Amino acid sequence: MSTASPEPTGLRERKKAHTRRTLMDTALRLFHENGYPETTTEEIAATVGVSQRTFFRYFPSKEAVLLSAVEDVDELLASALLERPGHESPFTALRNAMRDHWEQLAHASLHQRGDAANLIATSPDLAEANVRIDPSRRARLAGAVAERTGVDAETDPRPWITAAVFHTCLGLGHRQWVREGRPGQERLLACFLRQLDLAPEAVASDWPDAGTT
Repeated sequence: MSTASPEPTGLRERKKAHTRRTLMDTALRLFHENGYPETTTEEIAATVGVSQRTFFRYFPSKEAVLLSAVEDVDELLASALLERPGHESPFTALRNAMRDHWEQLAHASLHQRGDAANLIATSPDLAEANVRIDPSRRARLAGAVAERTGVDAETDPRPWITAAVFHTCLGLGHRQWVREGRPGQERLLACFLRQLDLAPEAVASDWPDAGTT
């Protein structure tokens, strides 16, 4: 009796990666279309055409989908940073990596993943969850800065300072974008870059008309 040959490991891994990506993209689309609280894991699974049990093999909860999307974006940013030219200063390289990272979001599914930050910012429960993972996000970015510059993040605080200032600028940019009425992803990028471009001036030079004390 003949038996079916097992799938090659590489093929199985690609199928798993495809299923995970499809579940994530579908969940983010449904969160935006129907609202995060109203979307169920059962609905996500049914839309993809898999069982709810299959969904839970990839994500333990709805919350995990969003946080995983944010972590994926962080990985893209870290990779873009490591590819920047060596003559750029660490903060400039991060700024330009953000710009290049945004260009990668031209693919519709990645645009949806980028919007995950907006869902988190408007949901108290998700915002609390995001706070829990914020230290690991900054550690990931600080590690990438340290790797790029050849320093030890365990003993040198500069990668951590760079990561902290970068994340603060993104937070300020997002707040500005919300005040403007959330006018699209390109404007969000402009708000981010504006804050990033102000940072060196803010910390390294006298402010015009600041006066003296």
